Amino acid sequence: MSGAVSASEALLGAVRAGRMGEAAGLLDGMTDAERRACLPALKDLRKELRAAPWDAASRKAYPALHAAGAACHTGAAGTAAWLTAADLRWSQASPGVLLHVLGDRERDWLGDVAHRLAERPPLAQVPYELMSGLVRLSGCPVPTTETYVVGWIEQVGSLWQRGDTVLQRLRQDPYTAELVAAVFEIPDIGSRLDWLFGDGPDSWFNALAQLTREGALDRKATVDACVARLLRGGVPSDCRVFLRLLTALELTRDEERERAADWLALTSDAVSTVASHAQSVLGSLALDGELTPRQLAEMSGGVLFRTEKKLVRAQLVLLGKALRCDPSSAAELLPAVAQAFGHEDTDVQERALKLVERHLDAAPPEVRGEVVDAAEELSPGLRVRAAETLGLEGADRVSEPYVELLPPAPEPARVPPAPDSAVELAEEVGALLASGGDVAAFERTLDGLVRHGYRDRDALAEALKPVVTRLWWVDADPRYPSVEKYFRTDPHGLEVVLATLLGQVSTATLHRADQHGPMTDPCVHSAVAAAFNARLWEAAHRLSTDPLPFLLATPTWGSGLLEPDELVARLDEYRRLGARPGETDFAQALLRVRRDDSTASAAAAERAAALGTAEGNRLALWLTTDGPSLPWSSRRTSGVRILLELGELDGVPGEFPPAFQRIGRPVSLFKARAYCAHYWDRAERHHWLAVVPGRRELVAARLLRELSSVAVEGTRGDASVLPLLAEAPGEAGEAVHLGVAYGLGARHPEDRLSAVDALLVLAAQGQLDTERLGADLGQLMHRGAVKPLRLAESVRTAATTGAYATVWEILRAALPVLLADLATDGAAASARGFGELLAVAAECAERTGARGCMAHLAQAADRRGSSRLVTQARRLRATLDHGVAA
Repeated sequence: MSGAVSASEALLGAVRAGRMGEAAGLLDGMTDAERRACLPALKDLRKELRAAPWDAASRKAYPALHAAGAACHTGAAGTAAWLTAADLRWSQASPGVLLHVLGDRERDWLGDVAHRLAERPPLAQVPYELMSGLVRLSGCPVPTTETYVVGWIEQVGSLWQRGDTVLQRLRQDPYTAELVAAVFEIPDIGSRLDWLFGDGPDSWFNALAQLTREGALDRKATVDACVARLLRGGVPSDCRVFLRLLTALELTRDEERERAADWLALTSDAVSTVASHAQSVLGSLALDGELTPRQLAEMSGGVLFRTEKKLVRAQLVLLGKALRCDPSSAAELLPAVAQAFGHEDTDVQERALKLVERHLDAAPPEVRGEVVDAAEELSPGLRVRAAETLGLEGADRVSEPYVELLPPAPEPARVPPAPDSAVELAEEVGALLASGGDVAAFERTLDGLVRHGYRDRDALAEALKPVVTRLWWVDADPRYPSVEKYFRTDPHGLEVVLATLLGQVSTATLHRADQHGPMTDPCVHSAVAAAFNARLWEAAHRLSTDPLPFLLATPTWGSGLLEPDELVARLDEYRRLGARPGETDFAQALLRVRRDDSTASAAAAERAAALGTAEGNRLALWLTTDGPSLPWSSRRTSGVRILLELGELDGVPGEFPPAFQRIGRPVSLFKARAYCAHYWDRAERHHWLAVVPGRRELVAARLLRELSSVAVEGTRGDASVLPLLAEAPGEAGEAVHLGVAYGLGARHPEDRLSAVDALLVLAAQGQLDTERLGADLGQLMHRGAVKPLRLAESVRTAATTGAYATVWEILRAALPVLLADLATDGAAASARGFGELLAVAAECAERTGARGCMAHLAQAADRRGSSRLVTQARRLRATLDHGVAA
C-alpha cells in the first residue's frame, strides 16, 4: 500500500506541476490497481482547478491532468467521459500523448473507447487523430458516426498540411468505402462542410467520381445514395453538395432512364437547383422519345405549380418542343399546359395560353372542353382574350360588379379585472415574464400586484417566489450595488414592482427614481417612455412606503382608454378609504380618460365635482375642457429617408408631473439620435400607445426612424408595432401612413406582413388615405428608401386577401413618380422590380374594372422590347383603356 501511495503522490506532483513527460513515464510502470488508487487524488485536483481563475498558474496542470485521468480509469466508459469533459476540453493533452498512455490496454478495451468517443456529439470536439489512432491500435470496425465521419472529412481535406491530394489519401485509406457510404446518412453535413467541397481538379467531387470509375466505390450504390439524399431534401447546402457530386458522376443515359421516377419526384418537391437539374434530365429524355407523354404530363403537374418562374417557363418551353415533335401528344399534354392558367404570374399564363392556342386544333373535343374549363383561372384580361380565341361561352356577358373584401374592423376589448387570489396572480406574472403580453395583460397584472400588495404583501411575496426564481436579481449578493443601479436607471417593466415586493431593492433607490428618473436622455422616445416608467417607479415606491389600494389609471379597454364613469368610481373609493392618489398614476388616468362623448363626459364631470376632493375637481375640469390638440408636423429628409418633426403639444396641464410634461415637447429630427437605450427594447414600445391613447401620431412620429430602418437598413422586427398603431384609436395622419409605407418596403417578410396587416386594418376602419400612402410610397421609391420588388410582394399579399381596389388606389398614386423617372431618364434608378409592381397594378385594375389614364404610362408601354416592365405597362394601359373586370 505504501508503494501505491508513493506512486500516487509522485504522479500527483508531476501533474500539478504540468510535467507531462514525467507523468507519462510514471503511468507506464503502473498496474491497474495503482492507477485506480491515483484516481481520487486526480479528481480532487480537478475540482480544485475548476474554481481557479483563468489566469492562475495552476491551470498549466490541465493537459497532464487530462492524460493522467484518462489513463487511471480502468473502465472504457469512465475513460471516454473523462476525455470529453467540458472543463478539460480547452486545455487537453495532445492525441499523441493520449495514445501513448492508453496504448498498453487490451485491444477490445481500446476499441470500446474509440466507439464511445465517436458517439459523442460534434460539440464535444473529440480529436479525430485520437479516435483514428485508437481504431488503428485496436483493429476494431471503423465507427461511422457523425463525429468520426466529419473528423475524417476534415482530416482528408486539409491539403495545406500535406503535399498529397484528396484522391491519393482516399486511395490509401482502407476505410474509404465505409466512410463515404456514411457521409450520405449524416444530416445537415453540407452546412458544416460545404467549404471543404470546393471546385478544381483536386476537389472531393472529382476524387469520389474517379474512385467510382476505378471501382473502389460501388457506382450503383453511390448514385443511389446520392439521389436518395436529394430526395430526402434538407438545407440548401446539403442539396448543393450532393447535386454537385451527382453531376461529377456523369450518369449515363441508361442510369438516368432507370431513375425516371426519382427525377419526377425531384421536379415537384426538391429545392430549385435540384429541381432544375431533374427537369433538364427529364427534358432530354422526353425530347429523345424516352419519356412517355403521360410521364411528361405528370412532371408538368408538379413543376407548373412551383413559384420559381424560371422552372415554370422552362417547363412550358419543353412542352412546346414536345408538342411540335409529336402533335398527337396534345391529348395528354394540353391539359397539363392549362394548369399554368392558375399561376400567379400573368406572363406564365400568357405563355401557356399561346401554347394552347397553337395546338388546340389537334386535340380531341373532350380535351378542348377540359382546357376551356381551366381558362376560367386566367387573369381577367387574358380571360377576355381566351374567350375570343378558344370560344369560351358567355364571353360577352356583363361582369358582376366588383366587391372589395376587407377583414372586419377590430372590436375594442375590455381589460378583465385582476385575479382575486395571490396564487392566480403569480401564475399570470409568470406568463407575462415569459411571453411579454399585451397592454391588457400588463395593466391588469400591474393592478393586481398593487391590490394584493395593499391587502397582504407577505402572502403575495410568498406566491411570487416560485415564478421569479430565474430573474438574476432574486439571489443577488447584497454586497454589490448592481441591483440598485439596475432599477435606478430603468424599472424594467414589472420587475421593479416584483423586486420591491420581495425586498430586493431599497426604498431610497425607489424614492430617487420616483422623484427624478433618467430625465437627461434626449432621444425622441424618452418623452413617452419616461411617463411609462414613472408610473412603475411610483407604484413600487408606494408599495414600500404608502401602498395604494389599487391603480386609478388601469384602462377599461385594451387600447388604453379609460371610461370616465370608472375613474369617478375609483376616486370615490379612494375618498372612502382615505387613500392618497399617486400623482403619476392620476396624471396617467387623466390622459387615458375618454372624452369623445360629450354627454357622458358632462355627467361624469358633475359626479366628479360632487366628490369634494382635489382630484375630483381636476377630473371635472379635464372632462369639460378640450384636450390637447395634435401638434403641427413638418417633413424633413435625412439621406434617403423622409421623417417628421412635431411641434409642441398644447394643452398639457402645468400641474402634471415632469415626466408627463415631456410628452408635449417638440420632436426635432436634428436632435434625435440614431441609437438609444429604447432602440434595442422593442417590447416596451407596444405600451407607449396606451400612455397617450387616441394620439397615435405622437407615438408613430417618435418611432418613424426605427420604422424607416426596416426598409433602408434592413433591420428586423421594428415593424411589429404597425398593427398596434393601426388598431389604436385616434387620427391616422402623416406619421402612421409613412410608417406603413416603410413597412411595406421592409427587407424581411415578417415586417412586410406586419405592414400589410396594418394597411388592411386601416382600410377596414375607413382610416386609410390611399392617396397619401401612394404618394409617400412613390417618393420613397424615387429616393431609393423603398425597393419596388419588396413593395410588389407586400401589395400582392394585400390584394390577394380581397383588397384589390384598395391596392389599386395606392398604386395609382404611387406609380406615376417612377413612370416619370422612366420617361425622363430612360431608365429608373429603382427599375428592378418595377415590372412586378406594374403586374400587381394591372391585376388589380383588371379585377376592379378600373378605367382612365395614368401619367407617363404610355411612354413606358411604347418602349421597345419585351421586358417584364414593358409588357406589364402595356397590359395596364390596355386594361385602363378598355376596363376589364373580373
